[in-house]
Amino acid sequence: MMGRLPFIAGNWKMNKTVGEAIDLVRELKTAISGVKGVEVAVAPPFTALYAVRKELEGSSILLAAQHLYWEEKGAFTGEVSPLMLKEVGCHYVIIGHSERRQFFGETDETVNRRMKAALSQGLKIIFCIGETLKEREEGKTFSVIERQVEGGLNGLGHQAVRSVTLAYEPVWAIGTGRTATPDQAEAVHQFIRKKLEKLYSLEISEEIRIQYGGSVTPENVKGLMSQSDIDGALVGGASLKAESFSKIVRFKEL
Repeated sequence: MMGRLPFIAGNWKMNKTVGEAIDLVRELKTAISGVKGVEVAVAPPFTALYAVRKELEGSSILLAAQHLYWEEKGAFTGEVSPLMLKEVGCHYVIIGHSERRQFFGETDETVNRRMKAALSQGLKIIFCIGETLKEREEGKTFSVIERQVEGGLNGLGHQAVRSVTLAYEPVWAIGTGRTATPDQAEAVHQFIRKKLEKLYSLEISEEIRIQYGGSVTPENVKGLMSQSDIDGALVGGASLKAESFSKIVRFKEL
């Protein structure tokens, strides 16, 4: 892992009312208190961000948003700007999640615009990439990943990219219970790191963290995290319960 700090983030997706979100974070704070050497973030829905931020005060858990728009303000009904996320206390924002790509027309170009907007407000980014089952079966995994990495990072300089964590999420493994094997995941992570070296430098490629996402559970996290190029996890379903998410955060103890 080359001294990279492991990073475990929970993407709650469209789950948890404000009350439920507060309860979950309270449980979580207790369940992971005393854990050292792991960065932890949670990404509640927009409606719960403020309440969760208040509940996280004094804890080491960071707040993340699930999405943002690339303009600071304006006539964009239903959207949320980087300025708003910054003010509410977000440290990170997830950009390019496969569900945004699949259901809401996200493209490499719009991902790139969101990234630049987030960085302009000092937000850090969890940048999601990953291939569909069809693309994997057609042998296109690496070409898809390459296109997404190049498109998403287009125009981001050496300093800016240091605020980006990549998250490799094979679409066929999200919410399906199917997980890439540690070897399958590591092969793609290695490819991403080599790509970062080509685009930037060896130093940057060794510094940037790459999470794995896609049906991560307490049962499989240890095997994934034992790979040298897997630096963390972007956790979906298992982040909705304090018991399972805290076990993933405590992967070193499993």
